[in-house]
Amino acid sequence: MKKFLIMLLIFSLGAVSCKQETCENPFYCDWDTPFEVPPFDQIKFEHFKPAYLKGMEEHMAEVNAIINNQEEPTFDNTIRAMQFTGELLTKVQRAMGPLSGANTNDSIQALQREMSPLFSKHRDDIALNEKLFERVKSVYENRDKFDLTPEESKLLEDEYLGFIRSGIGLAPEDKERLRKLNSELSLLSVKFGENLLAETNGFTLVIDNEQDLSGLPEGIRAQAADAARARGMDGKWLFTLHNPSYIPFMTYADNRTLREKMFRGYMMRGNNGNANDNNQILADIIRLRVEKARLLGYESHADYVLERNMAKEPETVLNFLAQIWEAALPVAKAEATAQQELINREGGNFSLKPWDWFYYTEKIRKEKYDLSDEETKPWFSAKNVTEGMFHVANRLYGLEFSERNDIPLYHPDVKTFEVKRDNKHVGILMIDYHPRESKRGGAWCSAMRPQRLDEKGKFVTPLVSIVTNFTPPSGDTPSLLTPDEASTLFHEFGHALHSLLSNTEYVSGTSRDFVELPSQIMEHWVFEPEVLKVYAKHYQTGEVIPDALIEKIGKAGKFNQGFTTVEYLAASSLDMEYHSLTEPVELNIGEFEKNAMDKYGLIEEIIPRYRSTYFSHIIGGYSAGYYSYIWCEQLDADAFKAFKETGDIFNPEVAARFEKEILSRKGSKDELEMWVAFRGREPGIEALLENRGFIKQ
Repeated sequence: MKKFLIMLLIFSLGAVSCKQETCENPFYCDWDTPFEVPPFDQIKFEHFKPAYLKGMEEHMAEVNAIINNQEEPTFDNTIRAMQFTGELLTKVQRAMGPLSGANTNDSIQALQREMSPLFSKHRDDIALNEKLFERVKSVYENRDKFDLTPEESKLLEDEYLGFIRSGIGLAPEDKERLRKLNSELSLLSVKFGENLLAETNGFTLVIDNEQDLSGLPEGIRAQAADAARARGMDGKWLFTLHNPSYIPFMTYADNRTLREKMFRGYMMRGNNGNANDNNQILADIIRLRVEKARLLGYESHADYVLERNMAKEPETVLNFLAQIWEAALPVAKAEATAQQELINREGGNFSLKPWDWFYYTEKIRKEKYDLSDEETKPWFSAKNVTEGMFHVANRLYGLEFSERNDIPLYHPDVKTFEVKRDNKHVGILMIDYHPRESKRGGAWCSAMRPQRLDEKGKFVTPLVSIVTNFTPPSGDTPSLLTPDEASTLFHEFGHALHSLLSNTEYVSGTSRDFVELPSQIMEHWVFEPEVLKVYAKHYQTGEVIPDALIEKIGKAGKFNQGFTTVEYLAASSLDMEYHSLTEPVELNIGEFEKNAMDKYGLIEEIIPRYRSTYFSHIIGGYSAGYYSYIWCEQLDADAFKAFKETGDIFNPEVAARFEKEILSRKGSKDELEMWVAFRGREPGIEALLENRGFIKQ
């Protein structure tokens, strides 16, 4: 059932193309594009709705064919057959995915709102179909008769439990209530995202006095001038809440009043009492999730989610977070004290506030390590960092990447690469680097077409997309990345490798608290001197990064880890507090957030990485799961140690074992079993604490 519903829920890219002149709707025929990439140059907005409706109709007919099969239920005629239903619907959803996330507009958003309750009903019509479940149950109870492979056994278990977790055992009246809850939650989630995008795009800081730019590097000024000029404001400078604009402003702007204005614009997104306010939407989502969990027989939404995660129980997560919080909070307090001391030394007659943190942290970094992001950026052009991560993938897994210019794109900014190994096609990778108003914030990776075997047993190669929001080129200056952004690109590339190197028969999902292992381990190679020497080259001169700068980067690697860890843990704890509620009560979001942070002793100089009204992770797939990033760090830090212990960060035996036991299996095997097969033991927290500098190595 889990995989079956994934086919309905995925919003990424597609797998089939056609010539417009021979087909009334491109979704209704085969696609003859290179590697069967969706023909975005042929697909028009008006093609989506009829294809969605037809896709749901066809999907239900295919499901009914399985239900009405007069033969005794078997793995092949029931479980396997289910994997090949809904092809048209999935095809349309995957083509819509990059548009809705990275190139949206009012029409697309309106269509999503219109279709959301229909999708919800369609999913429930299948998940709550008792006749279909009876066939699945029969196969599950007689599974010893079918000589299943380990992957088939895992798929069968997931499908069976998926029906149970979807409410198949509920009384008729409870099923109807569940349908209503699912529909409401679907619509609320769409609205939350729309509001957040509108709030992010709706705030601008326009500067017309050059003195107010004091402290800002020339490159940031040029970028802001370009942004203003693009909006018809020549001679001015425009800053936005998108990270390539917001973070440099908060880091370098000397004008404290303007930093506060930017900060409040950022932290108040979705919390301004206007048409885009998310307070009531979030309160409704939390309340409905509690009701749904209780209806399904769980104490809380967290209990429901974690049942299928590696952590299994909320208590395990909370205890894990508490261990790290205990180590990180004193470090964050010490960092705050150091900043206040600097303020006092400079004659500042004020107390440190959240809008001061980036600014004074940068000053201390410069003072302590003689290092700033502006000093490193010329060595980290987006092009060079991309080549660096391709180099690492080649050394570890033998992959080769070549840019293609003959593949349809959902936006002109997208770069496309063919991936090969031993001169054999592996998959397609798309990278969408820069922000725009049609793109939501953050960075993510989508398996636009997951690897699998088709109905005839043919290997279907993956189509993968990386989306980021890095500083765009300005004039003759290419896109230059901060070290954090370089890590982000490597991170998302790790997700891409997980999809590109998948080698399973069926599409299988990965638990939230395991899926970040493949991404986060890639971050460990970014600043390794051996790797830097390959890709970190000055964008103007081509000079390889000097050893002195590499040494500075290494020494500063654990700087500001108290803040970084605490702001993340605060958001993770807030997520767990919301989703550990056991009664569907009406919440005052502001009060709840404050009480939760007071409970954990969060210092006033730091706010959660995501405050409630713009915490999009927990509206999407990370509800009761935002802890996953640091949970996986205990895995990725330990996994990288497996390389370091050999004295070779590209050790071929370790790389081959990591691919075999982790990357290639996706979710086709129990995650703890995968980990033990790779590392030879269960994970521990020590490597994580070492990695963040909380205990000495």
